[in-house]
Amino acid sequence: MVEQSIKGIAGTKVGYINAVHNLQKSLDKAYELYHLLLMLPVELTRMQDLRLDNARNKYLPTHEDLNPNLRFIDNRLIPILADNEDMHRYLKENPIDLSGKYDLLKSLLDNIVESDVYAEYMNSDTDSLEADCEFWRTVFRTIILPSDALAEALESDNVFWNDDLDIIGTFVLKTIRRIGVSGGNVISLLPQYKDDEDARFGADLFESAVERYEENMKLIERFVDARQWDPERLAFMDVVIMMAAITELVDYPLIPIPVTLNEYIEIANYYSTPRSGQFINGILFSVINYLKKEGVLVKN
Repeated sequence: MVEQSIKGIAGTKVGYINAVHNLQKSLDKAYELYHLLLMLPVELTRMQDLRLDNARNKYLPTHEDLNPNLRFIDNRLIPILADNEDMHRYLKENPIDLSGKYDLLKSLLDNIVESDVYAEYMNSDTDSLEADCEFWRTVFRTIILPSDALAEALESDNVFWNDDLDIIGTFVLKTIRRIGVSGGNVISLLPQYKDDEDARFGADLFESAVERYEENMKLIERFVDARQWDPERLAFMDVVIMMAAITELVDYPLIPIPVTLNEYIEIANYYSTPRSGQFINGILFSVINYLKKEGVLVKN
């Protein structure tokens, strides 16, 4: 059953091409999410500016309406993001339109202005680019990234995005921190890939895993305890994760063994069954020891 499923993914030329295409599409959409999240502070600030302007122009404005605290809309991070050349270049080639996300933006903005984080920031005596950036980092960590409204919006827009949100969120936080300590100097946004090797990694790993299917499956079956597990009925996702892990162990000598183990066990805990992390750890540990004895795996 598992073998048929895996061969169904990439056992034919068409299946293989489609799988590679979907892999690249998922990576491209993750980079789009990075830009979308960085645009949120800009759009939320515009919405708050409009709210304040409407309050000033209502029929009987209060003193507070006429003299609002402008610290939120004057936050120094916002023009830096709005004017960033990398952002403009990306959006020119990959337009992202948040104008149709009024309900999402309103929900996020309401949660922000009602938060203790907002109140503390608006009343703080600390006034600097670093403080402005730290405010938005805190807003992302505590309000935006955990938002159910954001999760629902992402799920309706793209099937890849909710799975990508945690890791892309860390890249957004890193970018905002870099801006905060830049002293106002122009910084580049994070590239989609670190270098050409990084850009090829996903497709190369997938291709090698497909080519190594037979031998990797034999390794997995060798160390499956048939008294507890039926090799023919292993969870499909568990097999896919172990296939990728074994391929990375063998084909990428510069990636330390503990890094590979930790990454794939974490993937298993997130995507597969509650017992998968422990199960995969045990199988991979046995595979590693066997490959070392056979001289196939020489790294520590």
